[in-house]
Amino acid sequence: MDYEAYFADKINDLKKEGRYRIFAELARHAGEFPFATSFAAENQRDVVIWCSNDYLCMGQHPIVLDAMQSAIAAYGAGAGGTRNIAGTSHPLVQLERELADLHNKPAALMFTSGYVANLALISTLASMLPDCVILSDAMNHASMIEGVRHSRVEKRIFRHNDPAHLEELLSDIGPERGKFILFESVYSMDGDIAPIAEFCDLADKYGALTYLDEVHAVGLYGPRGGGVAEARGLMDRITIINGTLAKAFGVLGGYIASTPAIIDAVRSFASSFIFTTALPPALLAGALASVRHLKFSSTERERHQERAAALKGLLQEAGLPVMPSETHIVPVLVGDPVKCRQVTDSLLTDYGIYIQPINYPTVPRGTERLRITPSPRHTDAMMSDLVTALSKIWNELEIKRAA
Repeated sequence: MDYEAYFADKINDLKKEGRYRIFAELARHAGEFPFATSFAAENQRDVVIWCSNDYLCMGQHPIVLDAMQSAIAAYGAGAGGTRNIAGTSHPLVQLERELADLHNKPAALMFTSGYVANLALISTLASMLPDCVILSDAMNHASMIEGVRHSRVEKRIFRHNDPAHLEELLSDIGPERGKFILFESVYSMDGDIAPIAEFCDLADKYGALTYLDEVHAVGLYGPRGGGVAEARGLMDRITIINGTLAKAFGVLGGYIASTPAIIDAVRSFASSFIFTTALPPALLAGALASVRHLKFSSTERERHQERAAALKGLLQEAGLPVMPSETHIVPVLVGDPVKCRQVTDSLLTDYGIYIQPINYPTVPRGTERLRITPSPRHTDAMMSDLVTALSKIWNELEIKRAA
């Protein structure tokens, strides 16, 4: 078998569909976000980033940078091992306590990423529960889907954000069976929010565990940045909360917050936790500083929401097809994978604006889009430049505008 040719053909199929991913080589400018240097096609130039998940620019905040530099001086570079073998550093324990407090839970557990946290917890707990059935929102993240697959238990998919369909599925499951409801708060491609209270009501009625992925909400919503569940006064009704330190908090790592028994079960039985080297102390110290800062500072959150609303308004005024979004996510519909790539290529090459195209399988076919994430540091002038550039490209490529 010609293995090289086989895999090359698979990649060529992706390219023909317009779904081949090209990684943008960027060098962010410390303290000057959203500016970065792009190295695309060896044509080095400065660009403005419009699609970063560093939502609040905490990856550039002096408090975070100082904490990381101090930790390097104090602890060195690496973690030194897994959590069980020399890797449980003092900053790690401090951070887990801080995260448990953030979500009003007794305990928390750190992972190398939110993806790994989802995969580890869902697969481990579901496989441990007697005759478990997982009920998962149709739009849940790939990491949650992988957790479901690895659990090897029965799964039932309910229509996106649809409590009535979820109840229909729950009512058909025997009371003696374990039930595990999985959903997100902010869905990162559409910017909509789950009906958390209604899902919790159903969990109470049918005796199910609830698992809420808050990765695109922690730091951004709630009085202390605890996420949508905190903003709506629902944290105590959620069994397990998943979050990340790589988005609004600006560093790296994922975590879960829950009861001591659940945390200990994952810590003791999840292979992807047990056999993974712990995060380095410097990253943990930076994340700790970020979490502590955002617990008491609402300035970044308020500015962030204002910037998102302002950009949505400008895009709508220009007749550009902004998709409905009740959060900080600003999706602009293109509806074609090839044109989606053409839009982003033109933005980068002709206007010094970097946005990554979002195509299938991240979003359904026919809903290809730009996913724009304005930050507190995106100025009015930057917004004007973006809208002007998009309007010109929309005309050139004859892309459908808003009705």
